[in-house]
Amino acid sequence: MNRAPKTRSATSTSLTPRQLWSRARGALLLLALALIGGLVLATVRSGDHGGRLDPRSADPYGSRAVAELLKARGVTVDVHDTLAAATAATGDDITLLVTTPDLLTPQQQSTLYGAMSRSAGRTVLLGAGAASLDTLAPGIDTDLSVAVATRAPGPRCTLPAATRAGTADLGGERYRTGATTADACYPADGLPTLVRVPGPGSADTVLVGSPELLYNKRLARQGNASLALQLLGSRPHLVWYLPSLTDVPADPETTDDPGSAFLDLIPSGWLWGTLQLAVAAVLAAVWRARRLGPLVPERLPVAIRASEATEGRARLYRKTDARDRAATVLRTATRDRIAPLLGVPGKDAHSPDLLLPALSARIPTTAAAVHRTLLFGPAPADDAALVRLADQLDALEREVRTS
Repeated sequence: MNRAPKTRSATSTSLTPRQLWSRARGALLLLALALIGGLVLATVRSGDHGGRLDPRSADPYGSRAVAELLKARGVTVDVHDTLAAATAATGDDITLLVTTPDLLTPQQQSTLYGAMSRSAGRTVLLGAGAASLDTLAPGIDTDLSVAVATRAPGPRCTLPAATRAGTADLGGERYRTGATTADACYPADGLPTLVRVPGPGSADTVLVGSPELLYNKRLARQGNASLALQLLGSRPHLVWYLPSLTDVPADPETTDDPGSAFLDLIPSGWLWGTLQLAVAAVLAAVWRARRLGPLVPERLPVAIRASEATEGRARLYRKTDARDRAATVLRTATRDRIAPLLGVPGKDAHSPDLLLPALSARIPTTAAAVHRTLLFGPAPADDAALVRLADQLDALEREVRTS
C-alpha cells in the first residue's frame, strides 16, 4: 500500500503568518499614511491656480489680491506660463512681470532680453540673481542676499513710486550698479534691494530683490500695496509671466544642453524635500531594523556530533586567521579543567595570581614563567605555533593529572 509523501515540516526558525503580519504592519501603516497624505495633498492642490505668485491664487503665497486691485484700477492682467506667449504680448503699453527669471535657460533669457529691447514698456524682474542678471540686466551685479524686512526708500531714492509708498517689505537680492541714471531704493547694508534702470525712450527695467511684497499675506502691510500698484500699474496692460515645466525653449536644436532646461525649472525646494525624505527613510529603517535581544535556547532540528561541531568551528577560525581567538579558547578550556585538580575554585580559574602559584606547587620542576607563558601568554604567530600550543597544553594537563 503506497503512502503519501510526508510534507516538510516548518523548522523553529520559520515565521508564522501572525509573526509576518506583526513585523510588516508598521511599514504598511507608514506606506498607507504616505499614500493617503499624497492623495489629500494632490486633491487640495488639484486646482489650476495654486502656485506661488499666481495672480489667480487666494493662498497666502498667491497674488490674487494685487491682481484684483490692478483690475479695479482698469489694468488688464493676462497670465502666461510660456515664454513664447509672454514675449508675443509685449508692447509699448505693456508691463511685463517675470516672477522667477533665474529659472529661465540662457537661451530663454536671450529671447526675453530681445523682446525687452524691442519694447518701450516696463519689465519687472522679481528676485533676479546672478543666474539671470548678466543677460537681462547688463551692468548690474548682485551681492549676498538679506532677509526680508520693513525698509525705508532711503535718502538717495529718486523713484516716485517708492517715495510715495514709503516703507515696504523688501529684501532678498541686493544689487550693485554704477549707472548714474539708475534709481536705487530700499537699501540693506548699503546696497539697494529695488533698482530701476531706464532704457531707450519710455522703456525701463525694475529689479525687485524679493517677491514677498506681492504675496496676499503681505500686501496689506506697510506701503506694499502702494508700491506694487505703482510698479505694475504704470501701463494699461500687465503681462504676468509664470515660468513652468511646460515652458521649453522654442528651438531645442540651438540649446547647448537640452536636458538642463528641465533641471533649471525645478525649484530648489525640491532638493531639500528629497533630502528630508531620504533622512526619513533612514530613520524608518533604523526604527524597523532587527534588534538583537538575549539568546533564546531552542532544540535543534537535527543532532550534531561534538566532533563535527568542533571541526567546523576550527575551520571557521582557520578561514579568518583567528589564531588569537583559537588560542584563547584552548587556554580557557585548559584552565577550567586543571583548576579543580589544583584546588582552585572555578571562579578563580582565570586569575594568574591564584592559579599559577597552585600550579607551581603541584609541578615544582617547571619554572613559573613557563606556566604563565603557556596559560596566559600572547597569541601564536602562525598555525604551527598554534599547534605546538595545543600540544603543550595537553601535556601540561596530563602532567597535572598524574602528579
